[in-house]
Amino acid sequence: MKFMDEYASNYTQCRWVDFAFLEAFMRDALVAAGVPADDACVIGEVLIESDRRGIDSHGIGRLKPIYIDRIRDGILNPKTTIEVIRERKTTAVVDGHNGMGHVVSKRAMEMAIEKAKDHGMGMVAVRNSTHYGIAGYYATMATQAGMIGITGTNARPSIAPTFGVENMLGTNPLTIGIPTDEPFPFVLDCATSITQRGKIEHYERMGKTMPPGWVIDENGNTSTDAAQVLIDLTKGKAALTPLGGMGEDGGGYKGYGYATVVEILSAALQDGAYLKMLNGFDEAGKKIPYPLGHFFMAINVDEFIDLDRFQAITGDILRQLRASQKAPGCDQIFTPGEKEHLIWQLRKEKGCPVPPALQKDMTKLREWYGLAYTFDWD
Repeated sequence: MKFMDEYASNYTQCRWVDFAFLEAFMRDALVAAGVPADDACVIGEVLIESDRRGIDSHGIGRLKPIYIDRIRDGILNPKTTIEVIRERKTTAVVDGHNGMGHVVSKRAMEMAIEKAKDHGMGMVAVRNSTHYGIAGYYATMATQAGMIGITGTNARPSIAPTFGVENMLGTNPLTIGIPTDEPFPFVLDCATSITQRGKIEHYERMGKTMPPGWVIDENGNTSTDAAQVLIDLTKGKAALTPLGGMGEDGGGYKGYGYATVVEILSAALQDGAYLKMLNGFDEAGKKIPYPLGHFFMAINVDEFIDLDRFQAITGDILRQLRASQKAPGCDQIFTPGEKEHLIWQLRKEKGCPVPPALQKDMTKLREWYGLAYTFDWD
């Protein structure tokens, strides 16, 4: 298959490492950093699922720079306290107290699913949380329960509004999971920007140049140097472009609009922080927590139609899309969730690709905490 051949060619510089080994390493590193063992299991599960799906921007590559470094900087609480602030039959508002976002988010989606089982639908809003990994993990929780799952989160400012150059909105994914009769669910998990910071970090680790149009600088020009872009994003001198790109000709206003929807639902429903309040620095330039907001929805399909019939119709829609006429030179049409499934078929035998930059991070974590691990690159 052309897609798989091209995919495998991207990882010639990587070492392939067993998933169970990587997950165990992440758990042990998190525990050494002060995360309770049960919570470390949840975080490791979310991160390794990202690597299984081929979403390398949100897997073990974020263990050190996003989670452990922030714990060491004192801006991320390794011990997560989950407080239910308000609760009704179908809704709830939860405070994560700047703990580990994966832990509070998994519990929030569990609450939404429980409410949907009893009342047809459930929605939980979360405030004072932190980065929660791939949004698709939580949407998939709902599909595994025979439900439609929807989640979104705001994030530190990255996206410029249409006709602007200042990073105001987060990458703000609006993620939907739908159960099907196929071996994998429909999962649309993507940022409302053309790309996200994690993918730029991946480009930097791989030493690759970014495509033009992903990022706009303060002068309105595009930038393709991943390392410089990461610096400029932090300093507010560059911004990601919304889905559709710069201006309105490519429909950039649509990505900007959806990013704003996610910002409002992630912040206004639970009286949380938004926009520049999430930049991670105080007025003196000192690092402070990113008090993110999330929302989680579960819709019980059985309240509308027999689940088997719903899955069959959904599967038929997807199969007809994939079987439709292909453009010249293209050998396959994909539906959301399919590429991730195909990548897992490759990776479950081969392992997870670990590039040189990530090898250095893992070695550093081993040294910091005296972890008893031997790596293939030692």
